[in-house]
Amino acid sequence: MKTITLAFTGASGLPYGLRTLECLLAAGCTVHVLYTQAAQIVAKQELGQTWPGRADDLARQFRSQYAVGEDRLKVWGQQEWFAPMASGSNPGDGMVVVPCTMGALAAIANGASDNLLERAADVMIKERKTLVVVPREAPFSVIHLENMLRLARLGVVILPPNPGFYHHPKDIGDLVDFVVARILDQLGVPHQLMQRWGD
Repeated sequence: MKTITLAFTGASGLPYGLRTLECLLAAGCTVHVLYTQAAQIVAKQELGQTWPGRADDLARQFRSQYAVGEDRLKVWGQQEWFAPMASGSNPGDGMVVVPCTMGALAAIANGASDNLLERAADVMIKERKTLVVVPREAPFSVIHLENMLRLARLGVVILPPNPGFYHHPKDIGDLVDFVVARILDQLGVPHQLMQRWGD
């Protein structure tokens, strides 16, 4: 099955990220999780979850929560340059940044590579692998739009978390699943989150 890098930043919308993690694991994927310090704050604010600062501790927490082993779920710190996704020799099959702050998006668009998240995204671009960014901001400024256009021209998928309503959502979970379904489609990961248009 696929190996996917999943990055959480400090933008609002962490339920999209955790639902993506859950679905990737359910589909049999191996997932490498990256997270920023700001994502820890968002986890507490939006979900009431306390994420430890050490990657190993968060890995244990997630493995227990999702009932998977170390072979299926790894969590990496932002300065762990020997992580597989830091090199084009072992990039995995795809990467998604969900939610993605405008700061992270700008750093990726300009090739900053100052931490593992940015470097992993840079590797995806240079190796022509699937990179999906889920920018959570409103409204977008010209700077934001120009950075997104730069990434789109490089083949990056820009996927704002804009749920549709034609599937008659019953609750917030249905709205989250609409966006996560689009993310999984871009990664080529099978799912049954919702009925497809025309089916």
